[in-house]
Amino acid sequence: MNWIALTEEAQLDSIAEESKNQPVVIFKHSTRCNISDMIKTRLERSEEPSHIKFYYLDLIRFRNISNKIAEVFAVHHESPQVLLIKDGDCIYDESHNGIYMEDIVEQAA
Repeated sequence: MNWIALTEEAQLDSIAEESKNQPVVIFKHSTRCNISDMIKTRLERSEEPSHIKFYYLDLIRFRNISNKIAEVFAVHHESPQVLLIKDGDCIYDESHNGIYMEDIVEQAA
């Protein structure tokens, strides 16, 4: 999995712009949570679709960015959580054991 580290709030503007050309996923990961570790591993073991960009947020280190994501994309914060961004909007979000690569790919189509 070629994660792109999400470490600055300014990247959210770039993500919204990028999503106009290709779907973008933000994976919000808690490094203190076993479920989050399991979901991260599940995603990494899946075949990575080449038409989707994947961003990784360590929400323990960057809680401010996690809060900004909830505000910008109008989603309730959860962890672990994936958000699928297309055309600047969050069109799909899922959390905990509901996160599967197959669902992400299906929603991105």
